[in-house]
Amino acid sequence: MLAAGEVSSVELTQAHLDRIAAVDGEVHAFLNVSGEDALATAADVDARRAAGEELHPLAGVPVAVKDVVVTKGQVTTAASKMLEGWIPPYDATLVKKLRAAGMPILGKTNMDEFAMGSSTEHSAFGPTRNPWDLERIPGGSGGGSAAAVGAFEAPLAVGTDTGGSIRQPAAVTGTVGVKPTYGSISRYGLIAMASSLDQAGPCTRTVEDAALFHEVMGGHDPLDSTSLPMPCTGYVAAARDTSSLEGVRVAVVKQLTGEGYEEGVRASFEESLDLLREAGAQIVEVDCPSFEIALDAYYLLMPAEVSSNLAKFDGMRYGLRVEPDDGPVTAERVMAATRAAGFGDEVKRRIILGTYALSAGNIDHYYGAALRARTLVQRDFAKAFEQADVLVSPTAPTVAFKFGAKVDDPMAMYLNDVATIPANLAGVPGMSLPSGLSEGLPVGFQILAPAFEDARLYRVGGVLERALESKWGGPLLASAPALKEN
Repeated sequence: MLAAGEVSSVELTQAHLDRIAAVDGEVHAFLNVSGEDALATAADVDARRAAGEELHPLAGVPVAVKDVVVTKGQVTTAASKMLEGWIPPYDATLVKKLRAAGMPILGKTNMDEFAMGSSTEHSAFGPTRNPWDLERIPGGSGGGSAAAVGAFEAPLAVGTDTGGSIRQPAAVTGTVGVKPTYGSISRYGLIAMASSLDQAGPCTRTVEDAALFHEVMGGHDPLDSTSLPMPCTGYVAAARDTSSLEGVRVAVVKQLTGEGYEEGVRASFEESLDLLREAGAQIVEVDCPSFEIALDAYYLLMPAEVSSNLAKFDGMRYGLRVEPDDGPVTAERVMAATRAAGFGDEVKRRIILGTYALSAGNIDHYYGAALRARTLVQRDFAKAFEQADVLVSPTAPTVAFKFGAKVDDPMAMYLNDVATIPANLAGVPGMSLPSGLSEGLPVGFQILAPAFEDARLYRVGGVLERALESKWGGPLLASAPALKEN
């Protein structure tokens, strides 16, 4: 529509800003909205298009950015009191890519503090609500990005995925979320949680949109020492491929479909498998025994990296500074007062756990053992991909739960990531797309591919999406009940 002149970028951007104004008081997907900056970018794109300049296919399409991504001139807080009001002096590499493509940035989306959580209940600035049911969580940590897309407040959003924080919110909001191959999208300018696990990726409403957005964000970055010299191309063509899946081997992971998965989630998963069979895919099962300990390994490795990465928030250099009420003002006492006031309970919990795991006398027993378990997970993936082209499972064991149901039970909360964590430990790409409803709430279908083979996600995901929408008579989000009157 933009390319054909049926709508201008200014009109499109303003429509989304109006939608945010109308519904975000209920959803709270955004922490900050940058309407003036977004409209200025949109006007520039319209002028360049009118002058006949060749533009990127997504030029003029507005986007929301998770608040863990550094954005010059816009408040970036990681949803923490520690960074309340902080305005970065530079852009993350992926933000530079959005600007270069001419994509207006609507604002920064809510999240669990420093990306630690599965429900967006741990934001220092209040929870985000699920557009399907405002009494339920939108997933986490990137619940704000998923909810913004699901509530039609933004057509595209940037998310980050450390243990499932793009895919699990996508599953419970009926949207599409992709965790790319580790290192294929630059981490420069991401506020680090766990550096060996964090990966930015697209949150969208369709598989093709995710492919388009992925290609914008991806590519090698010399500013990121973990960035891969990997071309992020061919994804759109793969998503648009309408040929059958004849000869494609799709493997169900034995460890990711059994006990703990709700009946409605399993039923939706089986229906999607049937559609893949009808499309010509060969369905097999693979055994990945190390996946049973992946959750345990993750919740030692990730807190250890959290302990190191968050040490810089000390009240000395930038961000919050709290001085003790009484007694001498020493560096140690300022640091203690600042971290006590600036970090929420979940962040403190993970720092303590990680520091303990890295302490003398414990590092080999806990951290070293977790590293060995990570190697086993990587080996199981390698063996599984010798037998199959992609692996599949439900994205999350349950549909969205109600606020407060698990916030006081960390272990129950952590189990939401049981199906998504293995991909982060191995660095392989994964996608979640909506596969149906259980008791009126969205269910996600997860596809995993070998490292560097992200195009397989889009090929299989595109075929499945078309089959599901043909069965439903349209996109799943068209039936979302909450906010329909708006």
